[in-house]
Amino acid sequence: MRPVEQRDNPGLRGKPVAVGGSRERGVVTAASYEARKFGVRSATPSVTAKRQCPDLIFVKPRFAVYKAISQQIREIFAEHTPIVEPLSLDEAYLDVFHECIIRSRPAQPSSQAPIPRRP
Repeated sequence: MRPVEQRDNPGLRGKPVAVGGSRERGVVTAASYEARKFGVRSATPSVTAKRQCPDLIFVKPRFAVYKAISQQIREIFAEHTPIVEPLSLDEAYLDVFHECIIRSRPAQPSSQAPIPRRP
């Protein structure tokens, strides 16, 4: 989330940025490395985050944008392995065991059976 905001608004690069609500009852959903230096983390109440980092810049979340970018990244993952286990918009497990075996072995004659996929 945060890298997307800094990509789309270069003026935010190098600055303490938090994606989330900036009101009394808001929470930080993502924080830049600059904000993390002050102790601002995901799930930090916005009031606490602002107290910890007075120069913190709050950006409203754009979930539709994050979802679209997440889908693009998953398409890239699918080019490398069919076994992708998404955890969230920006995290996933990939099983690349089969791809590692294929790339580490010399080419096999066509008479040999292909390497079986792990279940």
